[in-house]
Parts: sequence; C-alpha cells; structure tokens
Amino acid sequence: MKEICIVEFTSNLGLKEPKPGKEPGVNRLPDWLWKNNLHKALKVDNIIRLDPPKYSSVKDPETKILNADSLVTYAREQAYLINNLISANKFPFILGGDCSILLGTAIALKQKGNYGLFYLDGHTDFMDISLSETGGAGGMATSIVTGNGHEKLTNILNLSPYIKEENLWCVGNREYDEEYENEIRNSAAVYISLNELRKKGISNCIQSFLSDVENKKLDGFWLHIDVDVLNDSIMPCVDSRTPDGLTYDEFNNLTALLFQSEKLSGLEITILDPDLDETGQYTKDFVNNLSSTFNLFKK
Repeated sequence: MKEICIVEFTSNLGLKEPKPGKEPGVNRLPDWLWKNNLHKALKVDNIIRLDPPKYSSVKDPETKILNADSLVTYAREQAYLINNLISANKFPFILGGDCSILLGTAIALKQKGNYGLFYLDGHTDFMDISLSETGGAGGMATSIVTGNGHEKLTNILNLSPYIKEENLWCVGNREYDEEYENEIRNSAAVYISLNELRKKGISNCIQSFLSDVENKKLDGFWLHIDVDVLNDSIMPCVDSRTPDGLTYDEFNNLTALLFQSEKLSGLEITILDPDLDETGQYTKDFVNNLSSTFNLFKK
C-alpha cells in the first residue's frame, strides 16, 4: 500500500464571490476538515499545504475567466508538488478548495503518463465560457483539462490536453438542462447523469469504468469528489444547491468500489464551504462516511 499524503490546496480562485466583497469560504476547507477530525480519522502524519495567489473578483480580459493568471501560476506549483508525490509512490489525498484545483492535478498526471479521470460531481463542469454566467473556472474544470477553451488555461507548459476527452467520466450530474448537458453529450467523454447511474446500477457503472481503464492500459485514474454530488438534505453547504443527489449508502457503495482498485492514483475533495455549516454536523457526517469507507480499502 502506498503511503498516503494529505495535500491541502486552499484555493477559491475558481468561484465567484457569494456577495460583493466576500470571498468564497471553500479556501478554509482543509482547516475545517482538520477541525472535524478527517486527518485524525485517516491517521496521516504527512501533510503538505500550498496556498494560492491572492483572490480577485475581476475577470481576465483575455479569457473572461476569474483569476486566470493566478490559476496558471498556482496550477504549475500544484503540478510540481503532485508530480513529486506520484514519483515517490505516494498517494495524494487532496483537500480543496474549489474544482479549479483539478488543473494542477491534471497537468501532473499528463507529465506522468496517460490517466483517466472519474469526476464525481453534481455538475459536469464541462462548459464553454460562453455558457458561464460567473466566469469561474470551477464550473469549467473538466472542459479545461480536456483541452477545451482558451489556450492560457488549456495548454499550460504545452501539455494540452492534460486528460484525453475519452478518458473522462463525468458521473452524478443532476443539472438537467438541455444546453448544459449537450456540451458533454457532444464530446468524447463518458457522461452518466444521476438518473442514468441509478438506472444502470452503481456496480455496473463502476465495473464499466474500471474495465475501460484496464482495456486502454491507462497508467491509473484520478478520483474527483465534489461534495455537491451528495443529496441536498445531507450536504447543503455548497455554492450551487440542487435538489436530489446521492444518499450516503449510494456514495459509500460507489467510492468503496473505486477505493478497491489498485489503479486509483489519488483523489481530491472540493466545494464544502465551512461558512455554510455553522454547527459542523454535515461535515462530521461526511468525514465519518468518507474516512470509514476509505480506511477499509486503503490501509
């Protein structure tokens, strides 16, 4: 078993301000998860933190994306760190942050080989800037890492695409908007909405994904977990709330199947906003479910 290393990416660069003059609170998520005993539950001593450049609410004139230049700077630093961990045969357990932290990860994976991405999220985040109302890279993360969009973000270090489109699986979306869903339907990525996941069955979907990883002889795969994939009643502390979502039984079943795979190279957790969970109860439940499932298979 690889040694687990907790990596804290305290970034909110990919989100818009919840209200004028107030930064998104997801940059405090690593500290919040520590306070709610995730680090202790995982029994991990190796912890690295990388803070991002300063947040700005001004869109980059060239790309129309918030914090574009800062995202590039940060992604390069993230990639260097993750690349070193993977080279040392460590398992990066990344705590975000918003979904834009995926950029650094994806660059590192491209530097190491040919990887798959299992993107477990209540949204696909596969969207062109023309559809974005906010200009936040978090809502376009999968699109960017598969080489779609402005070169400033999609071709850092001349590595575009960081993840091949056909090696991306977007699973759990429940934003059932025709125009939004068509973006990913018209791509080479595999798209499994929440409805489709339940119809096909979690076990069948994961088996298909793991077979795909094996058949393509990929070097491994990365797991992205946006907590807004969970049911709104058990995880309301997110920036973009939507009815329905996975129950903890469904979530634990799905993640357990992925955690068992030797091809899993690392994972990241995003979007839980401490500002929206005053008592910490939702976070505690999440920590208990995630850590107990993870510990079963990765210890």
